[in-house]
Amino acid sequence: MSTASDARFWERTSRRYAKGAIADPAGYERTLDRTRSLLLPDDAVLELGCGTGTTAFRLAGDVRDYLAADFSGEMTAIARERYAVDLVPNLVFRTATAETLAAERVQYDAVLAFNYLHLVRDLSGTLGSIHALLASRGLFISKTPCVGEMSPLIRLALLPAMRALGQAPYAGTFGLIALSKAIMAAGFEILDIENHATRGDDKRPYIVARKQ
Repeated sequence: MSTASDARFWERTSRRYAKGAIADPAGYERTLDRTRSLLLPDDAVLELGCGTGTTAFRLAGDVRDYLAADFSGEMTAIARERYAVDLVPNLVFRTATAETLAAERVQYDAVLAFNYLHLVRDLSGTLGSIHALLASRGLFISKTPCVGEMSPLIRLALLPAMRALGQAPYAGTFGLIALSKAIMAAGFEILDIENHATRGDDKRPYIVARKQ
């Protein structure tokens, strides 16, 4: 399995993904509201792993510029189809990763990464790219499934079996402590760790960090 195989997984499942329902709508709204409270009207925002653009369409109107990026061309193609119907002037979709964007040396006031960090194969490298993408004192806002704290049945049996059958992409198995240490090691100060789930603890901590 490789990054290329991960990309193929998302390419072939993008249409099905786009039709999927949000598992915890109230928790998702809580995440949106909290994120809005952290963003300023004049901010330039980058969202990594934007998928088909659901969150981008909800948040872009609150800031000056909003770049939504995903490494799956099919995902961003669906997002652009939606954009043609629901035009948001300051919203742009691109097929890109944190690493490719960091090489362009453009910086943002905030970088968002929802349901993203567990899917990258080089967590420390990706966090380093995110640090480079942020302006001085910029905010990194993430919400990440901590697979390492989920049921052992899911972590040790179900996910490996699904990956072997091509039914799931790579997923890092870190927990909250390891994730927090990785974020701090990349040069961030963690300001808040919150749980936005409305149906118990879904092991997806919402973390607000500032570039040091």
